[in-house]
Amino acid sequence: MTRFEGYTALVTAAGRGIGAAVAARLAEEGARVLVTDIDPVAAEKAAAEIRERGGTAREFACDVGNKESVAAAVAYAVETFGRLDVLVNNAYSCHPDAPLFEDEDDEGWARDLDLTLTGAYRCSRAALPHLVASGRGAIVNIGSVNGIQDFGNHAYSAAKAGLASLTRTLAGHAGPRGVRVNLVAPGTVRTRAWTDQGRNPDAVRELYPLGRVGEPEDIAAAVAFLASRDAAWVTGVVLPVDGGLTAVNVGFRKSSPSGD
Repeated sequence: MTRFEGYTALVTAAGRGIGAAVAARLAEEGARVLVTDIDPVAAEKAAAEIRERGGTAREFACDVGNKESVAAAVAYAVETFGRLDVLVNNAYSCHPDAPLFEDEDDEGWARDLDLTLTGAYRCSRAALPHLVASGRGAIVNIGSVNGIQDFGNHAYSAAKAGLASLTRTLAGHAGPRGVRVNLVAPGTVRTRAWTDQGRNPDAVRELYPLGRVGEPEDIAAAVAFLASRDAAWVTGVVLPVDGGLTAVNVGFRKSSPSGD
């Protein structure tokens, strides 16, 4: 497929996990991709893997918590590839909750909101003039089911809910300027966010109506749709890609009488 032939895409936190899968999928479909990550080694590795598979990718170290770093990444994408058509806001922070809410600290709360929500704001603000100029611009935010229901993580969840709200308000502002803004809300996805904590994501697979947790490629496929002209009349949408988690209460269905 070549839905993105001639397109340039910038993906944040694309050194691994969902971001790397998104960058690879867009490149596979013809996009020239700027792989950004706060970890320059991870960004370089992900971009190199795309090039090894025949795609076009460059890497750039970017901290979405820093306005100048974001501006530099956007400028590099435009200078290198001549345009910017797609922005994927994937960077986030998620610190563990304290046992009691009153024991939460300001630092963790501020970091989660800054990198998850304000980082997307910074990137969108810097990219928007170029997305408007492209005539087919699209922003895809990576949210979470945590922004829809309670799955813990107060600050992260609040940030993801805020990102869904920003998706809607920015869609209203940018739509008349030719830019679409949508959000993908993943459920549990097999990434290092789980394995680095020594946790097995498959432990929760029975909570999912489809019987498995997600893979990064599941999210990448949804992002590619929303970023493409196949979704030309779609904006302001929050799309759960969650195996049915937010639609079906599996535990209740299993414990309740048939028909109730």
